[in-house]
Amino acid sequence: MKYELQPLSLKEAQTFINENHRHNVAPIRDKFRIGLNDGEKVIGVIMVGRPIARHNDDGWTLEVTRCCVLEGYKDANSMLYAAAWRATRNMGYKRLITYTLITEPGTSLVAAGWKVIGQTKARPKGWDTPSRPRVMAEKYPTEQKTIWEIR
Repeated sequence: MKYELQPLSLKEAQTFINENHRHNVAPIRDKFRIGLNDGEKVIGVIMVGRPIARHNDDGWTLEVTRCCVLEGYKDANSMLYAAAWRATRNMGYKRLITYTLITEPGTSLVAAGWKVIGQTKARPKGWDTPSRPRVMAEKYPTEQKTIWEIR
């Protein structure tokens, strides 16, 4: 199947992700986003923004904050991850990171040239801590995650 990359507005990307992502809501903002279509409709979206973790926000690193593809579209995820890295690199950034649930194999990331660099701890209370109380406004998994990067 032939796919084509396309630009999307922030609103279009958010709508697609909110309607189709299996366990997350769309980010509020991003640096850029890329759509993927099958010639008739959008079948996938990737959103890239500043890293969520402060220690990764060094001015040279961006993070894939969401990647979402409709079921049944072979190689679409890998195409989006590769396109996100090309765009990131062409903007002058040196590193792109992302996280997957520990239960996800990351096959698309491996196919696009990404490497595992570690795992996070599980966060049963999300980002809520005694020193920084937070109300969980987002629906997101709190289980352990695998950290990936491409340089």
